[in-house]
Amino acid sequence: MQSLAMIENWPVPAAAAAVVRADGTVSGSYGPASRRFPLASVTKPLAAYAVLVAYEEGAVELDEPAGPEGSTVRHLLAHTSGLAYDEHRVTAPPGTRRLYSNAGFEALGDHVAKATDIPFGEYLRQAVLEPLGMTSTTMGGSPARDGVSTVDDLVAFAAELQAPRLLDPRTVLEAMTVVHPGLSGILPGYGHQKPNDWGLGFEIRDSKSPHWTGGSSSPRTFGHFGQSGTFLWVDPDAGAACVALTDRAFGPWAVEAWPPFTDAVLAELRSAV
Repeated sequence: MQSLAMIENWPVPAAAAAVVRADGTVSGSYGPASRRFPLASVTKPLAAYAVLVAYEEGAVELDEPAGPEGSTVRHLLAHTSGLAYDEHRVTAPPGTRRLYSNAGFEALGDHVAKATDIPFGEYLRQAVLEPLGMTSTTMGGSPARDGVSTVDDLVAFAAELQAPRLLDPRTVLEAMTVVHPGLSGILPGYGHQKPNDWGLGFEIRDSKSPHWTGGSSSPRTFGHFGQSGTFLWVDPDAGAACVALTDRAFGPWAVEAWPPFTDAVLAELRSAV
């Protein structure tokens, strides 16, 4: 795909990107696809998927208590537990505000580790990474931000999100569906969004503006970006997903570069149909 070559113009030392269709075929790849990059918050979708595997295995329930008082696994996945951004401190009653929370995902990891008697990083490896052949991906610390992976590995994950093998497709559909519709909140790097829609561990684009995806991205687009200059989106209407990893921290360069890149990818996908 010619559009992927746009990453050559990004002001970053290194970048890699790929597009994978809903049938698992890779439409294109550009850059060092086997190089390992820190994921930052792109770790969260991987962690969320492991939590959903634990749910399907019966180790946890989505509506069982987890995190602060009154909060559940579902609240933690959807950033509505009331926990602060980076502190295990309650700032709102559960279900009342969309407070993006690294602490919430750390509480999730602790909850699943206790329920399964397996350290969360190891559970993620056994439940998600190993079955998908993601041998270059690790999560050595926080399930909110300490993942390291490659474009090649995340292509396998993006294919799984579009045609699930590890989870019932109905569970993945629920993960793409807004939890607690209508809640507003801050989308890190993009300011206040009303509503700030989120599913179970995945951000849902809807009509957010500004946003890190493209102007032509469908409202059903879901995924995540990371402060290490990384993103993964799945656009069900386009029947494709895109992964991009860099080694420069998120900043104004990404706000400027990512949307036209996504629009170019989507335009090329449409023209190929």
